Amino acid sequence: MTRVAVCAHHERPEVVELIEGLMKWLADNGHEGWVIDDDGDELGLAHLAADRPLADADLVISLGGDGTMLRAVGALEGAAVPLLGVNLGQLGYLTEVEPADLNDAVARFVAGSEAGGWHLDERLMLHIDVLRGGERRGTWRALNEVVVERSAAGHTVRLIARIDGEPFTSYAADGLIVSTPTGSTAYSLSARGPIVSPRHRALLLTPVSPHMLFDRTLVLDPSEVVDIEVAGHRRAEVCVDGRVVITADAGDVVSCRPAEATARFVRFGPYRYHQILKSKFGLADR
Repeated sequence: MTRVAVCAHHERPEVVELIEGLMKWLADNGHEGWVIDDDGDELGLAHLAADRPLADADLVISLGGDGTMLRAVGALEGAAVPLLGVNLGQLGYLTEVEPADLNDAVARFVAGSEAGGWHLDERLMLHIDVLRGGERRGTWRALNEVVVERSAAGHTVRLIARIDGEPFTSYAADGLIVSTPTGSTAYSLSARGPIVSPRHRALLLTPVSPHMLFDRTLVLDPSEVVDIEVAGHRRAEVCVDGRVVITADAGDVVSCRPAEATARFVRFGPYRYHQILKSKFGLADR
């Protein structure tokens, strides 16, 4: 028996029908399925929901776009459970199959990697600690990025970046992004950071609207630890994969390094990252 958990977008009209069809297929074929508790309440599917950790599942299905995928990765809390993304957005970088192929994709997963023709695409994640006086205020993981950014509109924030404990420079900017290669096509790209193949293991340090001559991204080895200290008198918000998790005061340090856990995505063929990128930006062959 395969256990399947579903994390779903709350505002896509086709989601309810997809979930009900999947749950019937699972039950008819001797498998177990449930919707995560919060999603069940939001979608009117409380009868299909369960308050249990996603670590109990053999497969987690994300119904939505990349935002829903990020939420599912966060809800896994580092558990080594494969994640299958079903694209209900415009063009997902992370999703794998279209809604019409959902049940077939689950059947292929259940059949096993050799018979079903699938493999796991493992992605580096960030481990983030927020420290005050050496004491940990909180710990998070990110698939895309952590952003330390200004709290007040119309003002920059002063941030000191250290690499492996050694000062690099002080930034006067709207913020600093530490991203993974997967996150290089997210906020870092909007801040003119480089596009990095997700096959790489690296950390990217990208300033957001810096008020200084140096405005380049640093591409760092994953063994290097990046510490960002909030300097001056202005506070900063710490955002993990698009979600504000804590407010940092002067002297607080946001410490970033690769997480021990990885995100594990189910793929049914070669992952054509460059073709997705090409389609996203409407690039011609020549």
